Amino acid sequence: MLLNNHTDFILECGTDEAGRGCLAGPVTAAAVILPEDFENAVLNDSKQLTEKKRHSLKSVVESDCLTFGVAHVFQREIDNINILNASILAMHKSIAELKIQPEFIIVDGNKFKPYNGIPFETIIKGDGKYMSIAAASVLAKTYRDEYMNKIHEEFPMYNWKQNKGYPTKEHRAAIKKFGITKYHRKSFKLLPEQLKLDL
Repeated sequence: MLLNNHTDFILECGTDEAGRGCLAGPVTAAAVILPEDFENAVLNDSKQLTEKKRHSLKSVVESDCLTFGVAHVFQREIDNINILNASILAMHKSIAELKIQPEFIIVDGNKFKPYNGIPFETIIKGDGKYMSIAAASVLAKTYRDEYMNKIHEEFPMYNWKQNKGYPTKEHRAAIKKFGITKYHRKSFKLLPEQLKLDL
């Protein structure tokens, strides 16, 4: 069972990102502040949920939360500052979107940088422990998936609608065949060593 709050702070925001391991598209983060009495039996780490469940939870989170923010950091910036910094930047940007400033931030994972002097704690597998992080993981994943579905229309041969930019066999085969797009992360190993690619 997920816990609703983590500290004595009332306004606690959970934040998480999606798309860190992808070869194409943005890394997307969300931040959510839930009311103290929020309950939901289905809410969990977005990776444990079906796409259909994530979409129905997205509506629940958006209507029941006190405030939420979502932000993308795109491939060019990922290439410039590296994926870890880009993930943290996306989380910072999503927190900046909140209509209420949190008094405490809980972060999924083990890396974060201070934001606006607000105390924070990193929690490994936090999306399976705290509802606000789980809610943020659902929003980050659904918003990023929507973006990947949209750019899929532009480059259907990579099947981003299905693989969302992750390094599947099919995605890598398409990169080998068609080369890369403006959405690919050039700083990532886009193909295994034996399949060199001219960037």
